[in-house]
Amino acid sequence: MNIFDILGPVMVGPSSSHTAGAVRIGYMARTLLGEEPAAAHLHLHGSFAESGPGHGTDRALVAGLLGMKPDDLRIPNAFEEAERRGLSYDFDEVDLRDAHPNTVVIDVTGVSGKTLELQASSVGGGRILVTRLNGVEVSFAGEYNTLIIQNRDENGVVAAVTTILNQLRINVANMRLCRAQRGGLALMVIETDQHIKPHQVQFMSDLEGIRSVTYYDKEEEDDVSGFDESNL
Repeated sequence: MNIFDILGPVMVGPSSSHTAGAVRIGYMARTLLGEEPAAAHLHLHGSFAESGPGHGTDRALVAGLLGMKPDDLRIPNAFEEAERRGLSYDFDEVDLRDAHPNTVVIDVTGVSGKTLELQASSVGGGRILVTRLNGVEVSFAGEYNTLIIQNRDENGVVAAVTTILNQLRINVANMRLCRAQRGGLALMVIETDQHIKPHQVQFMSDLEGIRSVTYYDKEEEDDVSGFDESNL
């Protein structure tokens, strides 16, 4: 634990869990979508649903979708900013089994029609945990540079990706393999110690069996690269 874990994040709003964490969840959804969001349906669970509006959770989630960080002074005016930028949104409540009390499911559609479903929790001190992505159970917190690779569940795909990372001298901090069913679509979530350059992400997206690659850049959060090879 370091001093920032004790003091909490630099933020706008009354609660690191309900406000700062909510902004980070919205920002993560925007990052993984890979483009400007046009519409979002936000399903609030537990205390997010019960006390979220009083803590500004709803505004914080929308602010994150708009690309704001937890210390952005525009967060209290996120609804007005969303209207100005053409982002439509709505909220409802959902009861999720075994989910953290501060959990939201975000269904977001981008300006090109690309869609993303993300379930994430705010776990305290502004930290978040993504637990579900496009129907597949995952577990990552955005504390490392992170590759999210959607691929066909077939022999050799994982080996091809890890071989490239080895050749690039990129160290894997954590790696998780997730799939909904055998032989269908799968997800690789790879957290790395080093920054991955956009052309390197593009190279991996062109590998056989890869459907899409999204890169969450912890070091430079404004530099997001997303690729979708929907015809594979």
